[in-house]
Amino acid sequence: MQNKYDFSNAERGKFYNPDATHQLPVYLAPEVLDYFTDKAKNKGVELNALINELLKKDI
Repeated sequence: MQNKYDFSNAERGKFYNPDATHQLPVYLAPEVLDYFTDKAKNKGVELNALINELLKKDI
C-alpha cells in the first residue's frame, strides 16, 4: 500500500444505490445440505426453490 492516496477527484456516493438489495448467505450443515439437495433433485426443482417453499410454510 502507498503511504498517501489522492482523493482530490473522488466522487462521494458514486456507487451508492438506495434500492440495492443484499442476498445474505445461509450456511447449512453438510448432512442437511445433502438431504435437501437429494430431495430437490428427486422433486425436479432447484434447491433454492425447495428451501424457500419449506421456509414459507413455516412462517
